[in-house]
Amino acid sequence: MTTSQELRDLLAPAGQEHLLAFWDRLNHTEQESLARQIRAIDWSCVPAWIKRYVTTKPEFALPDTIEPASYFARDGDGWDEAAIREQGEALLRSGKVACFTVAGGQGSRLGYDGPKGCYPAGAVTRKPLFQMFADAILAAQDRFGRVIPWYIMTSPLNHDATCSFFNTHDYLGLDQGNVRFFAQGTMPSFDAATGRVLLSNPHTIATNPDGHGGALSALVKSGSIEEMQRRGIEHISYFQVDNPIVKPIDPVFLGLHAAGPGSSGEMSSKMIPKAYPEEKLGNFCSVDGKVRVIEYSDLPMDLQRETTADGTLRFLAGSIAIHALGVDFVARVGGDPDFALPFHRADKKIPHVNTDTGEAVEPAEPNGVKLEQFVFDALELAKGSIVYETDRVEEFAPIKNAEGVDSPASSAQIQTQRAARWLGEIGVDVPQTADGDPDCVIELSPRTAMTQDDLRTADVPDPIEPGSRIAL
Repeated sequence: MTTSQELRDLLAPAGQEHLLAFWDRLNHTEQESLARQIRAIDWSCVPAWIKRYVTTKPEFALPDTIEPASYFARDGDGWDEAAIREQGEALLRSGKVACFTVAGGQGSRLGYDGPKGCYPAGAVTRKPLFQMFADAILAAQDRFGRVIPWYIMTSPLNHDATCSFFNTHDYLGLDQGNVRFFAQGTMPSFDAATGRVLLSNPHTIATNPDGHGGALSALVKSGSIEEMQRRGIEHISYFQVDNPIVKPIDPVFLGLHAAGPGSSGEMSSKMIPKAYPEEKLGNFCSVDGKVRVIEYSDLPMDLQRETTADGTLRFLAGSIAIHALGVDFVARVGGDPDFALPFHRADKKIPHVNTDTGEAVEPAEPNGVKLEQFVFDALELAKGSIVYETDRVEEFAPIKNAEGVDSPASSAQIQTQRAARWLGEIGVDVPQTADGDPDCVIELSPRTAMTQDDLRTADVPDPIEPGSRIAL
């Protein structure tokens, strides 16, 4: 039985004894729940977090010397794409690759009650995001003749619902033994003015997921890296849950990551050319010979607007949260007890209970601070990191917002554009509007075609009728 004094002794050095304000009013179950939450937090770190990130807003220090990061052009200019592809395919045929999806988010911004990975994202079929990724993994397993394990990082908020979804849907056609779930870590949420940790109710600490940067330590703590090593996995294909046309398996990218010039095989990234300077994508930069992502909000706009002699943006490479990770790299940095990526501050409206009055507070303006880590900050820890260019129509149709940019509608449009491009290039007559956009809606499953060339032997309609909705 935990006593309030034991908990007070944990909290006092961090100045957080207010979390016990309602202790005497709680029943036994609620007391034990709160005690578990308190013991799960490393209170020795809390004062430093508050001082650095909460009661003062950290200022971004722009490096003295900053250049655009170099990248491998998608047209293969200057490098042997065929040889690199062979390297990636050899890894896949040897069973040395696993997929890893960061899937801790909810679909609340989309008006969807459930894990974002369960959101119906297919332009025609309304397949869930998880099913679209599973189809890509199944297609790659068929092509390369080896199992590709899939690791999925949930959050405490959606872990049970995610596992239930997979159980209910028979693991989306995959072998249950090759799909593993684990929850990411959490951080306490803070009052912005005082640095006090907030209570969401009298027996629950307000927390938030620790960000995708927590993935490296979570992979280790969950036993996933140890399991990968037992399986002979050497490299991880990392992607986030909101992008239905991501390539979970890309032999060229994997080959560049593992064996490309300048790569240590530790951490690599994909980029798309920014459409305009203000586009809200992190910028791949080179600082002291290391690849870094500098957020759009931190890189001065005059630098983001710089152009080369031909008018191209100088800082062109935008981050789309697609990476390849070496298993040994994750084991080394994620397993280091002293390892910690920097936190990023987010000012949020955080409902809470006032520990002085007991009143429930629903703030109208941001009142709190959530801290999270970003996985791209680990790029600097890699001995040699490469960036590979992809095309947004080929691989970037995220679903983040209910309407407008990065919405279900814009994603469906890009899904159709990609399918129409592939079909058009093999000679299929795809109808167009007066503006040159496809006059139809097309959803193309990776089980039908992982690449454009796969369509040459697929059963596809020709011509496609204007206004039609087709799932291939």
